[in-house]
Amino acid sequence: MPHSPLNRMTPEAVRALSITDDEFAFLDVREEGAFSRAHPLQAVSLPLSELELRVSRLVPRLSVPVLLFDGGRGLSETAAERLLDMGYSAVAVVTGGLGEWLDAGGELFRDVNVPSKAFGEWVDHFAGTPSLSAAEVKALLDSGADVALLDVRPFNEYAVMTLPGSVNVPGADLLLRAKELVPSDDTLVIVHCAGRTRSIIAAQTLVDSGLFPCAAALRNGTIGWVTAGFDLEYGAARRAPRTVRPENLRRAREAARGTAERCGVRMIDDAELQTWEREAQRKTLFRFDVRSPEEYAAERAAGFSSAPGGQLVQAADEYMGVWGARIVLADDDGVRALVTASRLRQMGWNHAVVLRDGLRSRLRPTVAQTETPLCDRACPAAMLVTPEETARLTAEKAAVVLDSARSTRYAAGHVPGAYPCPRAHLLEALPSLPASARIILTSPDGILAALAAPELSVRARRPVSALAGGTAAWQAEHRPLETGLPRSLVPVDDCYKRPYEGTDNSREAMQNYIDWELGLVEQIRRDGTARFNLLPAPEK
Repeated sequence: MPHSPLNRMTPEAVRALSITDDEFAFLDVREEGAFSRAHPLQAVSLPLSELELRVSRLVPRLSVPVLLFDGGRGLSETAAERLLDMGYSAVAVVTGGLGEWLDAGGELFRDVNVPSKAFGEWVDHFAGTPSLSAAEVKALLDSGADVALLDVRPFNEYAVMTLPGSVNVPGADLLLRAKELVPSDDTLVIVHCAGRTRSIIAAQTLVDSGLFPCAAALRNGTIGWVTAGFDLEYGAARRAPRTVRPENLRRAREAARGTAERCGVRMIDDAELQTWEREAQRKTLFRFDVRSPEEYAAERAAGFSSAPGGQLVQAADEYMGVWGARIVLADDDGVRALVTASRLRQMGWNHAVVLRDGLRSRLRPTVAQTETPLCDRACPAAMLVTPEETARLTAEKAAVVLDSARSTRYAAGHVPGAYPCPRAHLLEALPSLPASARIILTSPDGILAALAAPELSVRARRPVSALAGGTAAWQAEHRPLETGLPRSLVPVDDCYKRPYEGTDNSREAMQNYIDWELGLVEQIRRDGTARFNLLPAPEK
């Protein structure tokens, strides 16, 4: 349906808004590759290709101001129309591109999850977080010193590669479980991640707690370890004990409460939460269960989404797209939510609170549920084709398959002969296709393909279909998959290869990443819009 002329907002106005406590969502609708090379500090990556699938989770309130940025690529208008169709009522397009943002006094940041990473560097710089180099840690380990080596990343990252002998204790679990592994105050606790952020935050959490007199971060994490010439361990499975002894739990709770009080974290009861839930149409509300993914998978509380505490701090912009929102955190132990809220408050999430009585009375065994697409636009049944039809048409060269999966997902397995093509670039691909061929769109679960097929059919001047159930349906029929990136119709720029993940990164890329992180404090100072508010030093 037609809409009124779109609202516009200048970069200067966006920067002025960003230093207030007003609610707003600032969404960068370019593909992740372009976003990772240059974007405003508080912009949240939400590619136009995936807009309908993810926006409801990042921006749950339809009347919140939504500002759209595209670096001058002409994508924001399309994104605005889609959001208006979905019921968002306060959408505006940010004028100009990257140059205009710089002209307005803003900085452009590379990489992803920058507010969280910049916060880690801010903590390291101003709190003086203790750290040791890879050479120093290696010497301690080789000498048999009393050292506890803890990897604070999620278990799936830890299992890929870690320091030899390291035990996995994900970030928010650290204060809760570390005493089970470090009973002596004389033990030097060394925490690490793949790079810098999570290890800095973890080490400072231990220092702030007062429970660990000897604690430090491995400087530059596994990147620093590898660039120093040391070997990693692959496939490790050592984890902190699930059970915490009563005395250790009591001490962890007291330490978490002390830190939270110093950070100004409020505790709210069920009655206040219910009030906030009733007000959710005029004030954005996020409710997060900060326990581990495994715990959430086993049992969960209605209305609370999974956001493991360490990752919520490490990648806040992947969970929350609305600055100034209310955030309710909860756990079942009285430690992890307080630790997470303390960090979020220091990052500038001023309305992060903790549910006083936690989740214990709310948890119920998880029941498998069928996901409903986050958009009410459906693909007509007549446009859907089965895997069998797709196989026949492609074998007869009567159809060509375009896959809108992210390129990393495409490379892991796709319909043989399919071309990778993000949804936002489907029109660009048309001139390269055989003029008479039917277009069959697919995506991992078929949802993106079903959204895109009706749009493309209007412009393609040829039959357009969507593979029902997507590539998953193809695979469910035991049909073969092709791997890799053997072909492309448009430049593949939808994913950013993180230099701290996986085992195939060059040393040059890893070192460049560390150098960039080390420069974030000065860049944040120049930008002037960060809301960091570090923990006051404890009274002597």
